[in-house]
Formats: sequence, structure tokens, C-alpha cells
Amino acid sequence: MPRLADHILGMPGSGVRHILEQALRLDDAIILAVGEPGEEPAPAIREAAAAAWREGHVRYGPNGGIAPLRRAIVDRLDQANGVRVDVEQVWVTVGATQALHQAMSLTLAPGDEVLVPDPGYTTFTMNAHMLAAVPVPYALSPERGFQPDLAQLEALVTDRTRLLIVNSPSNPLGSTFEPSTIQALLDFAARHDLWVLSDECYEAFTYGIPHVSPASLDADDRVFSVFSTSKTYAMTGARVGWLVTPRGFSATMLRVQESAISCVDMPAQHAALEAITGSQDHVRAAAAHYRENLVAATALLDERGLTYLAPTGAFYLWIDVSHATDGDVAAWAERFLHEHRVAVAPGSAFGRTGEGWIRVCCAARRDDLLEGLGRLPAPGA
Repeated sequence: MPRLADHILGMPGSGVRHILEQALRLDDAIILAVGEPGEEPAPAIREAAAAAWREGHVRYGPNGGIAPLRRAIVDRLDQANGVRVDVEQVWVTVGATQALHQAMSLTLAPGDEVLVPDPGYTTFTMNAHMLAAVPVPYALSPERGFQPDLAQLEALVTDRTRLLIVNSPSNPLGSTFEPSTIQALLDFAARHDLWVLSDECYEAFTYGIPHVSPASLDADDRVFSVFSTSKTYAMTGARVGWLVTPRGFSATMLRVQESAISCVDMPAQHAALEAITGSQDHVRAAAAHYRENLVAATALLDERGLTYLAPTGAFYLWIDVSHATDGDVAAWAERFLHEHRVAVAPGSAFGRTGEGWIRVCCAARRDDLLEGLGRLPAPGA
């Protein structure tokens, strides 16, 4: 039998998916491992998708997305993010997942290096392997409050480094970067002539710290920005995101979009248009609900003496369980699932710096969330 490409054979799997697949086979598991919003899409969003089907909007569309949606994204970027672009810089994608892969495909050749946050979203590293590029982790450590160390970044740069990935609000950490930190990262990228890829899928959910888009501070057009309807509008299965490119990529993007997807599902694009242009009350309600869940969850963790990173964005809790894991949090998470029927994401799935920590999704039903957290082993217990 022919052999697959070596860089695909060496591609790591998802430690989060490994836990989830086992949890789904159990009838009584509380699933806190996956980032699924607990809210439902607004009725108007669902009706927009249904109307598109009824009206026969099921033919091929433009490679970059339907014009009304692209214009709506341009307006949104200007008003909400302080980012001014033209329509030809906005490309509707199959969720943020394709947008991330597309940006990395544009900027990384085989053997090139990409600086990825550690802990960081698993797809960053998986994409690099899939493209035969080299992921180079930069640590976001508890000693530094899970903020980047610019001196460490400087030490990691080689003549093969091409791209820096930034994720704020962070999945898995639930942390955010201050404007000064983002500016420092952009200055670092400029010194070394790197592209910057900004994952902003959790932009709608910040607590006390306004979201800052790196592209709003970009002085020399080096930032690719990725957004999604998945978390903001609870549309994870609709698969609509968008990639915002620097200027001058239109001809290239036409070719790569055609070769990768042709176009995004048309009814889903109509749903996304309604989501972006319609009432945002449900987004604000979801943000309030997730914040209330986080407050309740951290109060319980405080009561039980568990250490965690105080969340300032997204809807995750990053919790230290190193007192119970004996140096292997992935194996512990698997045992914990089968013994206590609670699925949590092992921190090591997100990078070496995540050893001893777990990620818990706080978008679940509050009763399930508190019950699951109540089963975690407390220090000294």
C-alpha cells in the first residue's frame, strides 16, 4: 500500500478530542471538555438560514462570500474593532478553522517556522504539521501571569521564522492581552519581518478588559485576522468565519479559495448576515450568562482551595490540578472521566506548558458546571 506523506504521519492528534470521544460513549458524563456555547442561536438567525433554503439560495456563490455579508463584515470591523479594510480584504471561510489554515498556507512553506502560543489552541500546531512547517512554542507561563515573554520570543527567532500567532482572548487560558502587549508583539514582528496571525474568535466575551484587535494597531500591513460566528452567535455547526488579509491579496485569495472550498455554504452565509446585522441583544445576554457562570465557578474553586487563572475573556477556566496528576495530566484526565464521570480538557493537549492544568468550559449548564467542578480533587484531600 502506498505511504502517506511523512509530515502527515507525524501530525499530532487532539488530546481534547480524545477525551471527548470517550465521554460521548458514556451515558452519565458531564462534558466540560469542549468549547460548545450553551446558548442557542437567535430565532432570527435560524429563520434566515431556513428562508435561504426555501428561496433556493443553494447555488455556487462568489469565492470570497456573498457581497452583503462581506460589506457587513467591513462595517463591523470598522465600528467594533477599529479596523478599516475594503471588501477585497474580507474572505468568508468554513469557520475560523479554514481561515487559520488558509492564512498559514499563505505564509508558511515547508520547513518554515511559526511561533505558536503554549498553551495554545491545538489547531495552530496541527496546521503547521499539516503544511510541513515547524511549530515553535513560546511559553505563556504562570510565573508571568500567562503573558508572553518578549525576551524569550527574541531567542526563538531563526532565519526560518515567518509567522507569529497571537490569540486574545485565549483559548484555552481565558486570558486577554493589554494594548501595550499587543503593540510590543507587533513591534517584535516588525523587527524580524514576520507575518502576524491574530485569532479573535472570542472577541465578544471579555470581562473588564476591552478587546483589542492587533490589526487596529498594525502600522505596516502584516496582520492576518481571523473571526467566527461560532462562539459569538452559538453557530458552531454552521461553519462561517472570515479571514481579513493585508492589502493586495485579492488575486491570490481568489485562487486559494477556489482550490480549497470554492465557496461557503450559502444558507449559512445568510444566517451569518442576519447574525452580524441583526439585534445583538442575544450576544450581550450570552456574555452576561457566561460571566455569571464564571463568577459562580470561581467562587466554588476558591471555597475548595483550587488555584486557577482569573478569566478576563472567552468562557474557559484554566485550573491547576498538579497536586493530583503525578506529572501526567492527560492520563489523569482519562482516569478522572471514567472514575468520576466528568470530562475536562488536559492542559498538556494545548502545549508542554499546560502540564498539570486543565481547561474547563464554563458555557455549560450551571448545575452541570458546578457539579463537575465539585468532583475535582482539592489540594490535601
